[in-house]
Amino acid sequence: MSPTIFREAGYRFFFFSREESRIHVHVVSEDGEAKFWLEPEIELAKNYHYSRRQLKDIESLIEAHFNEIIRAWQQHFSG
Repeated sequence: MSPTIFREAGYRFFFFSREESRIHVHVVSEDGEAKFWLEPEIELAKNYHYSRRQLKDIESLIEAHFNEIIRAWQQHFSG
């Protein structure tokens, strides 16, 4: 299961239900896929085919939706 948190600018932000417990978010689009850690700070974990510019844009979207992502993580994994 991989619940979608939000979609914006052609990107889908989501997480997998059965992955490590450290808070992170995955992002996917037609151009590639990436994973970002959210703790202790936002940091790129993996990148498949995104340019530096795209990664910067994605990180900006994560910053803008940070609280929303954290709330979705807590709600999903609290049960």
